[in-house]
Amino acid sequence: MRISELEARTGVGRHALRFYEREGVLVGVQRGANNYREYSEATVRDVTVLQQLQSLGFSLQEIRPVLGAMRAKSIDCAKGAQLMADKRAAIQAQIAQLRKVSKVLLREQQRLQDRATRHLQS
Repeated sequence: MRISELEARTGVGRHALRFYEREGVLVGVQRGANNYREYSEATVRDVTVLQQLQSLGFSLQEIRPVLGAMRAKSIDCAKGAQLMADKRAAIQAQIAQLRKVSKVLLREQQRLQDRATRHLQS
């Protein structure tokens, strides 16, 4: 399939698809006699998995070996579980940090609202 069909089927633009190819995340892209890129059905699956993992906060560096293992049909479940646990721990740390920032912002918001109210009353 050509890049326009891959775009339509995955919702990912051609610039992103070419970027993923340059970065070595999408592999096995063939060139036709006309020098157009030809994508396989497996590429649709790879792009779908890539999107899902990126939406969960995985970097391309983390995604590359996952896709490689899927292509080779050699996923190590223990390593996969550890990868998920590590990502979950990182997300939990981000959540904790965001909660702290949210509390600081709330205190500042309340302080400013109190000042504004006092200013209007004077």
